[in-house]
Amino acid sequence: MKGVPIQSFSRAIAALKAINRNRSMTMMEISRAANVPYPTAHRIVQTLLYEGLIEQEPARKRYRPTLLVQSLSSGYQHDGVLVEAARAPIVDLTRKVGWPVSIAIRVGKNMMLCDSTHANTSLTFAQYYPGFTLPLLDSASGKLSMAYADDDERAQILKWMRADQDIDPNYLAAAELALNAEGIRARGYAVQGRNYFNHTPGKTSSIAVPIFKQGRFEAAMTLVFFASALKLENALESYLPEMLATARTIGEALDKAVAEPVAA
Repeated sequence: MKGVPIQSFSRAIAALKAINRNRSMTMMEISRAANVPYPTAHRIVQTLLYEGLIEQEPARKRYRPTLLVQSLSSGYQHDGVLVEAARAPIVDLTRKVGWPVSIAIRVGKNMMLCDSTHANTSLTFAQYYPGFTLPLLDSASGKLSMAYADDDERAQILKWMRADQDIDPNYLAAAELALNAEGIRARGYAVQGRNYFNHTPGKTSSIAVPIFKQGRFEAAMTLVFFASALKLENALESYLPEMLATARTIGEALDKAVAEPVAA
């Protein structure tokens, strides 16, 4: 049936994504991250080793991605202009407010970081690099992306998620009801009170605003802060105007890049 994934292939992709995201993992960590039994994780790792996508670290039973993983994206050119347009503005924003800022786009059922300023501030619990993914319905950037998606596109994404055996249908139904896409578009931002799908579950909150290119949603810009340091409403009052201004600056740079002819 169309749209139904091959489970073994999906598991191998989940393992490779986890290894790439975490940079180095043990077999048990891979098993947990990919949500597969240990023997299955072992077979997946052996296959990825054979294909040259990962390697075992010297003198340690840990596995890390190889440069061959990076080569898989060689034909994909979506976010180069976006990162170039966003880099200076998000660094300036972090310099002003102190908190890290990231740029993310939707990739399948997740949001993927294209760039972030976690390395530019001490106000972060962990470093996040391009390629790190967050769930669509449990992140501020994901909610924002879903809200600005066309109705047909949003319906198709939710259909894919319902077909995913790894997603609890009760969770999905509750998250879908709580999305309130119309409210997010009316406000012009989305929030996540507690971020549970990152390196420090439950310790941070986030606000995401849209970046537009030629009037259409292009990416989400997210500011992350310690949940213990600020209430969400106070963070919105303090940072939302600067965030919206920064997003507009990035959008203007994207529009300019489209309008300018590409140099030969």
